[in-house]
Amino acid sequence: MRVTVDGKPVEVPEGAMVSAAVARAGGVEFRRSVSGEGRGPLCGMGICFECRVTVDGRAHVRSCQTRCVPGMEIGTTGVRSWGPGAGSQGLGVGGWGLGGGNFEIVVVGAGPAGLAAARAAGESGKAVAVVDDNPAPGGQIWRGESPALPKAKIFSGARVIAAPEAGRLLLETSDARFDLGYRALILATGARERFLPFPGWTLPHVTGAGGLQALVKSGLPIAGKRVVVAGSGPLLLAAANYLREHGAPVPLVAEQAESGAVMRFGFGLARYPGKLAQAMRLRAGVRYLTGCWPVAAEPGAVTLRRGTRTWSERCDYLACGFGLVPNTELPRLLSCGTAVDEFQQTRTAGIYCAGEATGIGGLELSIAEGEIAGYAASGAEGRARRRFAERESYRRFAGAAEEAFTPRPELKKLPRDDTVVCRCEDVTFGRIRRFASWREAKLQ
Repeated sequence: MRVTVDGKPVEVPEGAMVSAAVARAGGVEFRRSVSGEGRGPLCGMGICFECRVTVDGRAHVRSCQTRCVPGMEIGTTGVRSWGPGAGSQGLGVGGWGLGGGNFEIVVVGAGPAGLAAARAAGESGKAVAVVDDNPAPGGQIWRGESPALPKAKIFSGARVIAAPEAGRLLLETSDARFDLGYRALILATGARERFLPFPGWTLPHVTGAGGLQALVKSGLPIAGKRVVVAGSGPLLLAAANYLREHGAPVPLVAEQAESGAVMRFGFGLARYPGKLAQAMRLRAGVRYLTGCWPVAAEPGAVTLRRGTRTWSERCDYLACGFGLVPNTELPRLLSCGTAVDEFQQTRTAGIYCAGEATGIGGLELSIAEGEIAGYAASGAEGRARRRFAERESYRRFAGAAEEAFTPRPELKKLPRDDTVVCRCEDVTFGRIRRFASWREAKLQ
């Protein structure tokens, strides 16, 4: 299909996101920050808001969360801080809807845990709804593949904005607001990458490791682009392998953990033959440097450090993420927390939590927890118990991964006084250091 970017006609594949159209038009810089810095997509999943553009006259649209439609007009010029009408996203047009309906079980999040929960709950024949802020189910693992959920009502492109009373959520989409009732609620809100500030980390060619993978899944062209993958955790190899499969030269993967910790983790994979085989496949043919991390980025390059050696590596993209952190905003909003019992139920009766929101554990653990929550929420506790042993096995794996890839102390010392720490307001590290507490700094 054809769209226009800053007046330039661009052909994009069916289903591509607006971010892919901007990149195909030759754009790395998507907008300007409040101080005039050029910025581009960082997270690839709608959390960082760095990819905002103007779409058909509507400002501050998240380009990595919005699908292209024929004839769409996209603008990257003049998008700065929040201005008149920013963030309204057309919500004033539809106002409050008549309601999304009432369901026995509502699942928030359509990644691996949420999909597993919805399928398990659906086996009971109960009315199930799934809410997700992505354009289609799949989360970041199966992004774009839209796994089928024939027994559930799907609310895509919707996010929870409030919980006015027990058993009811308020949601918004790009053009409406509505409420949703439930008897049981399963939170499967997933995780996001951990980003650490260092000089140059706000440059448009610096993305998350998983973020760049998500952008490519959304149609961003990567073939022939030289990508350095850096940070920490198993995600680095998975991202590097995916990028290589799509034609990107990956000169190296820089893992900040030391070789001893990585080797011990690797030996532990012998208990999990499937994961061991996957790790060996991902590692094949990759220049994988342990005890190595980025210390600065500049246009077209990244400076890396390993021991006492520091050098510059040329790259079109630096894909950089230091592990994952749970998305806990919704559990906090509901005051239920993320601590769960054996059936994945939180301290609030009728509200369950599963997947990465309860702690980073990987795909298999997320699926196991999701199924347990789905069965328990639908009253099938016996079926839930059958998944307990597998869940415990993958929890041990998650603990080993957390120990192996703990961020090193040196990473806390990367920012200089002129390094931007708050990307929204362009607040530098030097300004923050003047204050005695985070509260005092935030009030300023």
